[in-house]
Amino acid sequence: MDKAFIKGLRLLETLALSERPRGITDLANELKFTKSNVHRLLMTLQAQGYVRQIPPHSTYELTTKIWILGNHVIHRMDLFNVARPAMAKLAELTGETVHLSVLEGTEVVYVDKIESAHHIRAHTSVGMRAPAFTMATGKAMLAKMPDDYLEQFRPHLRRYTDTTRTTIQELREDIALARAQGYSSVLHGEWREGIAACACAIVGRSGELVGAIGVSGPDTRIKRKQIKEYSVHVMEAARTIGAALGYPK
Repeated sequence: MDKAFIKGLRLLETLALSERPRGITDLANELKFTKSNVHRLLMTLQAQGYVRQIPPHSTYELTTKIWILGNHVIHRMDLFNVARPAMAKLAELTGETVHLSVLEGTEVVYVDKIESAHHIRAHTSVGMRAPAFTMATGKAMLAKMPDDYLEQFRPHLRRYTDTTRTTIQELREDIALARAQGYSSVLHGEWREGIAACACAIVGRSGELVGAIGVSGPDTRIKRKQIKEYSVHVMEAARTIGAALGYPK
């Protein structure tokens, strides 16, 4: 095991359970670490945004970053538990693969799926990551984010297929369309060739983004007409899940 990493976790736990900011000597005595060791760990945690220094006495406390990460986990657990019935209904209505995704930075992460009964279908797995700017679920979630969020995609824009969006302007146009329609779509695979999909963002109790639900399948079977038909069911599924999470209908 990585001893330095374990020491860092113990320091985080100690700060999290403390009712007041703590000094280096105080922490070193409690944890039985050297003061230089505690100082080095604190500097690393501060640089990563987990700890802040409180002047003028050089004490330290946690920032809200830990809370934010924990909140994401709680939302994901709630999302997973309440989304299944809506996912099952959507799969039955469309006959296609249904995905439940969350946004992590510039990527989407598949947290659940219901496989299509068709022999030819979109092959994905729970836990898989994909570039958000290429996916219907990704674009649906980006449509709920502030406009400047897209700037972080600049270093990551690259061509995966002939239809991949490779400029911020193209991505902005897709996001604008998703906002106007209430759902996003990919007619021909932008990450993997031959995949068509449509998706809608899911919002929680306070209107915050918690994920997206979408359907996907081969573009030889899912045409523009099918996307339009499926979008109605996808948006209803997203509204149903959002309502179960506390968002008013």
